[in-house]
Amino acid sequence: MQELHRRIRLLYTGRSRNARRFRYGLIAFDAVTIVYFILTAAIPQTTLLHAVNAGLGLLILADLAARLWISSNPRKELSRIYTVADILVIGTLLLAPFFTEELAFLRILRGLRLIHSYHLIRDLRRESRFFRLHEDSVLAAVNLFVFIFITTSFVFVFAFDQRTGPAGYIDALYFTVATLTTTGFGDITMKTPAGKLLSVFIMVVGVALFIQLARTVFQPSKVHYKCPECGLTRHDPDAIHCKHCGESLKIETEGTEG
Repeated sequence: MQELHRRIRLLYTGRSRNARRFRYGLIAFDAVTIVYFILTAAIPQTTLLHAVNAGLGLLILADLAARLWISSNPRKELSRIYTVADILVIGTLLLAPFFTEELAFLRILRGLRLIHSYHLIRDLRRESRFFRLHEDSVLAAVNLFVFIFITTSFVFVFAFDQRTGPAGYIDALYFTVATLTTTGFGDITMKTPAGKLLSVFIMVVGVALFIQLARTVFQPSKVHYKCPECGLTRHDPDAIHCKHCGESLKIETEGTEG
């Protein structure tokens, strides 16, 4: 049992090739489940979909159980937002057959699985120069994607007839993006006070996230490297000294030996 515990810990925290491949596999699994959740958001639930949901729920449950088992502080691990998100997602996947269409809004919680990717991206920062150079842009893009997906789910469930299927979900996505960008074509509008408040929320938060993404794309990127002297963690990619204290830095850069 101790040997199994050690091997699982090394997969989640180690720096070997197998550990890196395992964590990249977790990110790939997240990407596949996200696409699946989006594609099936507006599809009537069938026996086959319930079976697939149960399988995904068990896989996510196994991942959660492994993280708790190797954690030095399981109680703290349980309080993390991506752990809470996983618990909610597992519940909606495994208990989906017992919910009626009137409780379909619980599908929204499956979008919280995206939050788990934040944890994995930060873990891979030390292993991928691409993430170190473009982490702000990547996280800003993930933030915006999470917001669009979750708000589209809200709009679809609470403002559109679910019997319209995929076409209704596309309309909800169209409304969300048009509202977020303040385009405002006016062909789809909210009629109720709650719907209008949701539109205001999408505009205020969505525009801020969009501007954040644009800023990270067009402004010079910073790399995450902790200065051994003062602890400053953001530096120019070609910096050789810390701007705060002047300490020499050894930031990994690309190049060839001459």
